[in-house]
Parts: sequence; structure tokens; C-alpha cells
Amino acid sequence: MSKVKLAVIYYSMTGNNYKLASWAGEAALDVGAQVRVLKVSELALQSVIDANPAWKLNAEHTEDVPEAALSDLEWADAIIFSSPSRFGNIASQLKQFIDLTGGLWFQGKLANKVVSAMSTANISHGGQEQTILHLYTTMYHWGAIVVAPGYTDPVLMEAGGNPYGTSATIAESGMIDAEKVQKAVAYQTKRTLEVARKLKAV
Repeated sequence: MSKVKLAVIYYSMTGNNYKLASWAGEAALDVGAQVRVLKVSELALQSVIDANPAWKLNAEHTEDVPEAALSDLEWADAIIFSSPSRFGNIASQLKQFIDLTGGLWFQGKLANKVVSAMSTANISHGGQEQTILHLYTTMYHWGAIVVAPGYTDPVLMEAGGNPYGTSATIAESGMIDAEKVQKAVAYQTKRTLEVARKLKAV
């Protein structure tokens, strides 16, 4: 059987969701998947980005990361999305990308894709769970197979205990607790790929 193809599609303002996406990509490579780590297009004005040092630094650091295209969704057997929480919803940049998938959906090309999602927020009750659930609502419309980590491994509790997908709280330093969160991301990625592999074999 051919390798499972995973697209990790993210939006990141200051780099935290880029880290989640990168960790997912690394975990997928470890188990032999084909991987594309992709960012969605930025919508903010360059002047706004330049006025925020952390945002500007991340934009420069990730300028070589390819931008996601609809063809990447067709290519993938599995997709992991990662987004910061924006008032309990996904970032507008990722929302715009998803809103452009109507043609693929109409042709049935998104049905049975295996999908999972991750999120970040500045505080522990900053909307991470709701952000992931909002994204999953769209996936149900696609006819996708949603793979949440649930409470299937202790590593998830150590990373905050979100059963819908890995969620990270930004520390006062502006960065996430890498040691705990990376393990949860790796577990969620491998679980997603396991389901995709079984579905691909049917």
C-alpha cells in the first residue's frame, strides 16, 4: 500500500501554530507518511504586521513555507489543521482558505478525508476547544472523518486535557510548553494517520 499522504495546514501570527504544525509534520515523517506542512495566505496589511515585532519576525522566519492550495486538499488522505483562537473561532486567514473549498466539496472530493485539528490561545479558557469544534463543523459538511484524540493516552492530560485536539496555552514568555505539547501533537498525528491508513486499506 502506498504511503499515507498528510497535509498539515496552519495559520500562525507569532509562531506558535507554526510550531504545532512543524511537530505534526515531524511525527508524520517518523511513521513513514508523505507530508506537506503548509501555511494559509496572510490577510493582514504589511504595515500592521511590521508594527508587531513578534508577528513580523514569524513572517520572516516562515517566508519559505509553501502556501496551501486547494490541490493540496485533493492530494491528501489526511489533513491536520492548526489555528489560534480568535474569540472562540478560527483565524480569518484559515477561514478564508476553507471558504474557498466549495468547488471541491461539490465534486465530492473532500468526502472521507481524515481530519483533525489543534489550537492555541493566550489563556487556559481562551476558546481553544470551541475553535476546534467550529472547524469540525465544516468538516462534517465535507463528509470528512473527524479523528479527535479523545482521552486515549495520558499524554493528552499532561498537555491540558482537551479531547477534541491538542490545545496549547501561551505562557508569559509568549511561547508554549514545548515538552508537554509536542508529545500530544505527536500522539494526535499518529492517531490520525493510523485511521487514515486503515481507511486507505479498505
